[in-house]
Amino acid sequence: MDSKVIAPYVTSWSAEYDLPCALVERPDRSIGHATELPGDRDRQGVLWKQVASHRGQGRPEFGKVHPLRQRRAMERLLCQVCGNPADQNSDGVLWLQVDHHDDWPGWPERMASTEPPICRPCAALSTRLCPALRRSGASAVRVREFPIVGVRGALYRPGALAPIAAQAGNFAYGDPALRRVQASALLRELRGCIREF
Repeated sequence: MDSKVIAPYVTSWSAEYDLPCALVERPDRSIGHATELPGDRDRQGVLWKQVASHRGQGRPEFGKVHPLRQRRAMERLLCQVCGNPADQNSDGVLWLQVDHHDDWPGWPERMASTEPPICRPCAALSTRLCPALRRSGASAVRVREFPIVGVRGALYRPGALAPIAAQAGNFAYGDPALRRVQASALLRELRGCIREF
């Protein structure tokens, strides 16, 4: 882990703001940006939120995740804290998850996660320094299978002048509603989980 890390790789900074892009209705009844950029849609054609990228500028906004860095970390299996490759061994890739084993039988098996994986040094550092993880408790989990299954985002309904945000939620790839979703996080389903610590 980089010793200069003062905020996790996926954390938004105060200089990273939502770009002023208008959402529009498209002829096929999906939504889009009035001026779409090449990276605005993922491989499945889902629209993504446009956010400025100025990592390290301003102050870190802990608890707020930068959509494009989260997506990159999930797609490439990068550590959510340092941005380097996540820890991987014969038992799988390492994830650090808030522990819900008392609430969910079989937790975290088949859980959809927006949290990217992590490397071992950052897992130890995070459990020691992160107030949210200390408060709620966390478990390191080795995961053998972790398919990308969908996105978290805002579903928009038609409006008089422009699409209007209706609800936030998780949406599986293949869901017809995705044509009206603006994504902010990629989801991976965790399968073949082994608690490590």
